[in-house]
Order: sequence, then C-alpha cells, then structure tokens
Amino acid sequence: MKLVAITGSIGCGKTTLAKIVKSLGYTVYDVDGWVRRFYFHKNFIKVIEQHFPEVVHENHVDKRALRNIVFSDKEKLEELESLIHPFLKEELKENIRKNAGKDDLFFLDVALLFEQGWDKYCDFIIVTHVDYETQKKRVMLRDNVSAEDFDKINNVQLSNESKMLLSDVVIETNKTKNLLKVELINIIQGIENCLA
Repeated sequence: MKLVAITGSIGCGKTTLAKIVKSLGYTVYDVDGWVRRFYFHKNFIKVIEQHFPEVVHENHVDKRALRNIVFSDKEKLEELESLIHPFLKEELKENIRKNAGKDDLFFLDVALLFEQGWDKYCDFIIVTHVDYETQKKRVMLRDNVSAEDFDKINNVQLSNESKMLLSDVVIETNKTKNLLKVELINIIQGIENCLA
C-alpha cells in the first residue's frame, strides 16, 4: 500500500481533487466523512457530551452550536480535536492494516494532515492552493458563513503557505476540472513511477 495525501486549507480545492482521483478509479479515504459518521456513533457522542454537554440533546450533537463554541475559543477547539483525533487515528490505522499487503495507491483526503502528524504515514503529499480571495468566496458560498466566520476557521489551521513548504507537489485549483484532471493524471503517473 502506498498512501498519497491530498491536503490544503479550507476552500483550496482539496475535495474537488479527491473527487477527480476517485473518478479515476482510486480508493480515496475521506477524513471529513469519517468525522461526520462519528457523530452517529454512541461512544463518540458520549465523549462529546462529557466535554460539551450543552451541545448534546437526546443523543444528538448540535454541530452548529459546537462549531460556534470551538471557532470562538482556541482552547475549546484544541479540546474538541483532542477528542476526535484518537477516533480518526484508529480509523486510519485500521485502513492501513487492512491494505498493507497491496501494491495499489490509496489516497487520503485530509485537511489537518500536518496538524495531526499524519504526514509520517504518507509516501507522497499533494497540497491544493488558491488565492485568499477565491478561497474566502468559495467557503462563504459553500458553507453559508460570513467573512468573519471564514477567518475564524481559516486562522486556526496551519497556513497554506506552510503546508506548501512541507508537500511534495502543489496544485493550483483555480482552473477547470478538465485541466485539473490532466494535471492529476500526470502527477499520479509520476508518483507510480517514483514509488514502483
């Protein structure tokens, strides 16, 4: 198993690239999808309730209320991340164990790759990038958030410039999906040759 990370700050096109990779027939692990599923697991809900009781009602987490708390208080965000990370790490390790004997490329769609220290599990790292104004417009439109909320979310992540310095390749995502697909195909062929 060779693991390729696709990462980048919010609104930089990470998920778009991951969808293109998936359309090319590769397995893509969606870490945000893992987190979304955790909110339906009773063990995870119980952990959230112990630390953020005000956001749990009848075994259901009010994610908007939780987001308002953590993006207004860095310590609360760090607390939430410390609760989520063990669940995520176990999921990642389980997938690595399951596919360890395979020669295929597997992709990881993950925003907080470096923040979680997961770069050590990866054979190759792709970082998506776009200019700040485009990034902000994308997030405001997609998530229906204010410019102020975007800045709160964006400011708690490692800067994209730092991520770019730590990556193997940077893909600018301010182009058509067809151009992105061609660029990705070339990069993946290079990765396969390099890791063969």
